[in-house]
This record gives sequence, C-alpha cells and structure tokens, in this order.
Amino acid sequence: MWAVETRGLAVRFGQYQALEDVSLRVPEGSFVAVVGPNGAGKSTLLKALLGLVPFRGEVRIFGRPLGQADPFWFGYVPQIKTFDRTFPALALELVVSGLRRAWPFRVGEEERRRALEALGRVGALELAHRPLGRLSGGQLQRVYLARALVRRPRLLLLDEPATGVDRLGEVDLYRHLEAYQEETGATILMITHDWEAAHHASHVLVLNRRVIGFGPPERALSEECLRQAFGHLGHEHALFLGGGRA
Repeated sequence: MWAVETRGLAVRFGQYQALEDVSLRVPEGSFVAVVGPNGAGKSTLLKALLGLVPFRGEVRIFGRPLGQADPFWFGYVPQIKTFDRTFPALALELVVSGLRRAWPFRVGEEERRRALEALGRVGALELAHRPLGRLSGGQLQRVYLARALVRRPRLLLLDEPATGVDRLGEVDLYRHLEAYQEETGATILMITHDWEAAHHASHVLVLNRRVIGFGPPERALSEECLRQAFGHLGHEHALFLGGGRA
C-alpha cells in the first residue's frame, strides 16, 4: 500500500504558485527526506498533506482520499520558529494537546500517563513540568516530537526538526525517529537541509515546486537533479556527492 499518493497536486497563494503538478507515491514504512532550495514548497507540501492549505489535485493517505483519512493517523512537528515562547504553558500540556487536538485546560490521569510515556520515549521526561518559555531550542523540538508521537501515528511529518539542535542532539533525534519507525512501521516524511540525514533515508524527494527527483538517495541526489533543483552545484552539495561533508 502507498502511505501517500498525490496526483497533480498544486497550491497557489494569490499570484504565487507554491506547488505545481506534484505527483508521487510514497511506500508505506519508508523514511523520506524532502530537500530543495528555500521557497521550493517543502513546508507547503506537508501542510497540503495535512489539509491545512487549499489545493488542487488529489491526495490519498493509506489508500483513502484525504478527507476520509483518520486524523489520528498523522503526527506533525512544525518548524520551531512558529512557536510563541511567551505562551504560558508546561511541556506536559503541549504533549497532551496532541492527544486532544485542542489545548487541555485540565489534564486527566490517562492523558498524563500517555504524555509522560511519549516524553520518556524521546528522552525528555525531566522536561514535563517545565514552562515552555524556559526550554532551549533542542528541548522544545523534543517536546514537539513527543506531541507528535503521543498518538502513535502511522504517518509522521517533520518540518526541519533539527533546527536549533546541536550535532549531538541531532544524532539523538534521528535515533529516536528510527527506533519509533522500527517499532511501529510508521512512514516518515522529513524536510531537512542535512545532506547526511538525506543520505541515510530510504527515499529522497528533491522538490522545487515540482518533483525534480524521487527515489533512493543515490538516484534522487544525482548531480543532474541537484543542478535542476538548486540551479547550481554548491560546495556543500559537491562534497556530499563525493561522500564528504562541508
């Protein structure tokens, strides 16, 4: 079964064409790294798969039209910069909001148990009763990941989850994702600028408003695809293709 199918997916904001004729099939259980230049429509693609932006074309999730997909199939980690750090709340409450799909003004015992389990899964149990405004970037990303995992989703959508995380935290983040996928068989789509992470994915989607390349990393990250997507082959990309890091 395909976890995600799109046919002719297009998104326009006024005069701006964010996505155009995006058609792809994502195998169930795959780990897809989504790469492309700034403004390529990567975040817009995830939002379209979640039904958060209007689109033309067709989206199917696990064989069902998007409108018939179970909302609890999805887990979503947005870009960290979208969060208002002045919001007075605890990490535990943010995780519980992933269960309710609404903000919890009172947390029940079963909700607390599941939230603490999710925080423990990502190594953030000690953050449960800490105010969100006192969390570092890496800590906040762990809490958002716990929020996404608390429902044990079949499809996990991650928008640059390693932003604000140091290298050790980044490696730890990927370890938690791989452990969750191994345990549940979930499908993961992750926007990333980390070429090493893309190299370890099962599939890579190279996007620049259209699908430039999709498939195993060695095929999708070819010099031809990267030149077409980015307009040039930069120093970082060239080192990646040669097996090194910038």
